[in-house]
Amino acid sequence: MKLLRVGPAGSERPALLDAEGTLRDLSGLATDIDGALLSDAAALDRIRAAAASGELPALDASGLRVGPPVARIGKVVCIGLNYHDHARETGAEPPAEPVVFFKAADTVVGPHDTVLVPRGSTKTDWEVELAVVIGRTVRYAASHEEALAGVAGYAVAHDVSEREFQIERGGTWDKGKNCETFNPLGPWLVTADEVADPQNLALKLWVNGELKQDGTTAEQIFPVAEVVRYVSQFMTLYPGDIINTGTPAGVAMGHPEPKPYLRAGDVVELEIEGLGRQRQELKDA
Repeated sequence: MKLLRVGPAGSERPALLDAEGTLRDLSGLATDIDGALLSDAAALDRIRAAAASGELPALDASGLRVGPPVARIGKVVCIGLNYHDHARETGAEPPAEPVVFFKAADTVVGPHDTVLVPRGSTKTDWEVELAVVIGRTVRYAASHEEALAGVAGYAVAHDVSEREFQIERGGTWDKGKNCETFNPLGPWLVTADEVADPQNLALKLWVNGELKQDGTTAEQIFPVAEVVRYVSQFMTLYPGDIINTGTPAGVAMGHPEPKPYLRAGDVVELEIEGLGRQRQELKDA
């Protein structure tokens, strides 16, 4: 299923995109798309059955804002340097263990919402990423199978980063990762049963129409199953949590000087095979 949330920010309603591309209203079956719904197998089965029977009412999608596909996100766990080609372009050695950092849940915005360039920024960068959405509690997963059993689905994430704040201002990466609007998510949450192999997905990103990133999740150093298993050894993952699993080569930081960092007025578009497409215009904060 392709689950999404539509409407004004803070007042989104749950919806489903059916196989014919028609937007369907889920508000009669669910109050929202959140951890409570994603952990309720019976509720998800009722939605599948209603979609299959054609009984869900259609929504007029024209002019309708698409919000982030998950509400009330508990935490956003991020994995750094998780693609062989991205590690090479940054001059970093592939890590022996996953590099883990966090983004605050309030960085998450809709897939087409405006991204704000922070005040004082000179090095705002782009990163297309596969996001994993957790659907059941995962604690000390003992195997890849157990880890994947906790995955509700997948989505497109844009891990926007400010490299000066992240790398040159001391301390941890947090200052460069948690600026306002720095995690567009969506358009859809595609349930795990519809993603045959999360390690065989093409990822692309364009800036002002120019292709900058063209990668595949096959390049991941730590695949999705290992990322979920590993993270669960250090923290409990709850339904509605998000894991951003890293970005392929092609970020601005990896370019020769002068590096083409983002500025107000730039337009970024990104997509992952089968998971939909995002578009954001950048404006000054």
